[in-house]
Formats: sequence, C-alpha cells, structure tokens
Amino acid sequence: MNSRLSQILIVLGALLAFVPVLAVDYLLDTYVRDRESQRLFASLESLTAEAQDAVYGGVSAIHQILNDSPSLCAPTFVANVQKQLQANICLKQVLVENYDGVQYCNGFGAPVSYSMLSEGLTIPGNAESISVVRFAGETLPSLKVTRFVGANRMISAFVHISPRLEGGLPREFANAALLRIALTDGTEIITYGDPALADAGKAGGEMVASRVIADALPLMSVAAIPFEAVRAQYTTLDIGITMAAAMMSAAFLLLAFQYVRRVRLPVFDLERAIERNELKPFYQPIMNISTGRLAGCEVLVRWVKKDGKIVSPGMFIDYAEATGLAIPMTIKLMQQVRADLAHICRDMPDLKVGINLFEGHFRDTSIVDDVQAIFDGSGISFRQLTFEITERRPLVNQMAVDGVIGGLQALGCRLAIDDAGTGHSNLEAIQTLGVDIIKIDRVFVSMIKPEADSVPVLDGLINMANDMGVEIVAEGVETEAQAVYLRNHGVSQAQGFLFAPALPTASFVELAEALNGAPARAGKVAAASISPGAADDAAEKAA
Repeated sequence: MNSRLSQILIVLGALLAFVPVLAVDYLLDTYVRDRESQRLFASLESLTAEAQDAVYGGVSAIHQILNDSPSLCAPTFVANVQKQLQANICLKQVLVENYDGVQYCNGFGAPVSYSMLSEGLTIPGNAESISVVRFAGETLPSLKVTRFVGANRMISAFVHISPRLEGGLPREFANAALLRIALTDGTEIITYGDPALADAGKAGGEMVASRVIADALPLMSVAAIPFEAVRAQYTTLDIGITMAAAMMSAAFLLLAFQYVRRVRLPVFDLERAIERNELKPFYQPIMNISTGRLAGCEVLVRWVKKDGKIVSPGMFIDYAEATGLAIPMTIKLMQQVRADLAHICRDMPDLKVGINLFEGHFRDTSIVDDVQAIFDGSGISFRQLTFEITERRPLVNQMAVDGVIGGLQALGCRLAIDDAGTGHSNLEAIQTLGVDIIKIDRVFVSMIKPEADSVPVLDGLINMANDMGVEIVAEGVETEAQAVYLRNHGVSQAQGFLFAPALPTASFVELAEALNGAPARAGKVAAASISPGAADDAAEKAA
C-alpha cells in the first residue's frame, strides 16, 4: 500500500469518524422542523375549528329561533333569542334589521352599534352569509352570520371568532411571529405579528410555518414561528444526542487507528522510525565520466526495519513533507552521514556529498544552524557538502529561500537544483535561485537514443547551464550511449544504474576506496574511462 493511499485512508477514516457529530445539527433540525410543523398545524386546525363551530353555532341559533317563533320581534321571538344567548357561549347578539340598517329588535333591547369590515360571503350549503364586523368599543372583530327573512328583513347572529382569542394570543402561539385569521377573499379578521409573513413561502427556511383552511367556510388561518425559538426548546435533547454522537465518533476513530496499527501502514510509524534511527542513508555514486573517478554521492533515505525489510522513499517521503517530519528526518540523516563518511571525506577532500532539502527547510534559516552544528569540526568540510533543492512543493517565501541559500553558501556549501526542468524546478527558478549545480532529470537523459546526434531539449539545458557558469550532473544514466553523449556534450558528472544503485555505507566506502583510494588503481579506472566494466565492476565487488 503506497503512502498516498495510506494518507487517503487515514483522512477518510478521520472524516467518517466525525460524521455522527457533524450530522447531529442537520438531523435534529430536520426532526424539530417536522415535529413543530405538525404541532403548529394541529394548533391552527384547532383554532380554525373553533371559529367554524362558532359560525355554525350562529347558523343553528338562527334556525332554532325562527322555528320556535311565530313572528319576528314578538315577545316570544325575543324570549327565544335570549334563550339562545344563554345556551351558546360564542353567541354575542342576535339582531333583526332591514337592508338600510334600521334595527327592529335584538336580544338585549339597546341599539347595537357596529361597523362592517367586509362584504358578506356565502356559506356553502346554507342560506346564510358570513361577514366581518367590529362592535363599538371593542378591539377584536366579530363574525356576523346573516339570513334574509321576507322581502326587507334579515336576522343576524354575531359570534366570537374563538373564546381563546379574547384573552390575547393563545399559549401555543406564544412564540409566533405571526398569527392571522382571515376570510378566503383576503379580508383580515385578526392579525398578531408581521403581516408580511402571511405568505407561507416567505415563512420557510428561518420560520416554521403552517396554513389551514376551514372545511366548509370561507375562512383560513396562518401562523409562523421563528425556527430558533422552537429549536431552543430542544437544548436538552441536543446535548444528549451530541454526547452520544461524540462517543460514536470516538469509538469509530479508535477503531480506525487500531486498523492502521494492525495493517502497519508505514506512514503511521514514521515518527517512531525516525526516533529509533530506522531511516538509513544510502549513497548513490556520482561518477566523473571523463576520468572514471568517483566525484561524490547523493544521500538517499531508506527505511530499514528491524526485520531487515527495506521500505522505499516513495512510501513515506510525501507524508514526511506534508507533516513536517522531513525536518527531523534530515537532521538524523546528516548526523548519520557525518558518522559514516567523515573518515573517507577527510582522506578524499575532493569527494562531494549531496543531501536533499525539502520545501519545509526553506521557511526559515534554522537548517543553516543545523548544518553548522552537525558538520563544523567534523571530517566532512562545508565545501564538500552539496544541498539539493527538491521542489515537489513550490518554494513560496522567496525572502526565506534567499536567506537559506545565502546562509549555506556563506558556510562554503554548494546548492543544486534537483530534477531540473520538471515540476516546480522550472527554468525561471534555476536562473533566480543562484544555485551552483544543475541536476538534469532522468526524463531528459532518457531522450538520448543510440547514434543520436542531438537532443534539443537536453542540449538547451546544457547550454543554459554553461552560459550561467554552473556545474551539471546528469541523473538516471542507464546506458553507455547516454554516458558517451553526455561526455561529448561537456557533461562530466553523472549518476545512475549504469554505474551503481544507491549503496549501503560499507559498500559505498569500499567503492570509494576502490576508485579513489590507491593512485595506481585509480589510474587504471581512469584509463577505462566510462567503460561499463569500470565503476560497475567496482560497485559489484563493493556490494
């Protein structure tokens, strides 16, 4: 399992672990909205039913009075009106008048003072009509149920909309931003709150809203309550569910980490591997293809586990960079390089050692202090150190980058651009960073084919480096034809499997001594130049 896939699995596991906590608000909000919408609808339905019952109570009173009374406004008629007023709590008054508003009689004797607020609407299936009126001196309107009797008479029953509204806003609507009762033609009967919220569409989202239309009357009611007001009533439930979700998340996260430990993903143990010195430097030889001598090496990291299994850098380098572990990893490697190569670097003062630096090393100048502390006074002089800038990630803080490069060069170290011409190591960066060496990426070296006279892209990089006065190292040299082409075009240093793979310390030291140790032996190797047998045979013997 490669490091990128490992990282993806860990991230996905962490995200999934927090899904229950993240889902609490959404699920609880949905539950509260649905439940409170149902409760609001039930309350509105009850209120509308009361108004409808009051209207039909008025219709029933009119029918009963007319059935029990031989004529209008006779003593018997007035007695029957008073009987209905006593029997029906919603019935306020019964009045007989003509079309011009002349009053003939009523249940209490005194003239009835009221004003019309709407036209009359027919009650389906009945001879009566309904309209909205307001009695003098009263705030709340009333409903007037009217039936025409004879050519110029009408009897009207005045009813309360709902007894619960007489005392103000009912308790179940205490948090309502709107409560509105109206006729279906839009005539307002009673409104509490902001009339603009009467549109149920506007009441969505931030409001819990509902609308009810009476079964058989031209009557409707609308209510809207701020969602925050009803949501606050579920605080205890919210806390309980959140705690349960947090426990679920913790359990899932624990299981995820146990899985990571069980499958032993390399990225999970990297920090401990650094502490236990399991990350070892391997040394890939860099050859002088003009003389056949060993010019130096590039330090490559390998994870050597206790069981001897070697983990390649592709499994953990990206993770190390992303988490910042590349910095302590580099310090450990430099300390091991000092211990491994101090004696041969002292004996071979021209041997160069290349160490990779990552984007995180160029955020401040602490790496300069680390290099000085580790190599000062060691057998490896600063002028033997080459630090290769690996730009898998862009170098964003140019001031810090210049400080690191300038600080290392002030010690006597050299700087190289690794994988020149690819990724973030573009031509502009090569020209602006002020490096001493360009390492040409294997992609361009692989363009060299047998009997090739020119490779335009590669030739352009070589010419640019020569114009800038910087050294060139070719990477990924695998064939003799590639080595010959590079030498003929002025490239004197190369590394790749043609010469040797990355070697453990003992093998590299033996190779260095074989190629550079004894002058006579070195002379023979130089005479062989870049013959495949020279460095390769020495590497095989060393290995």
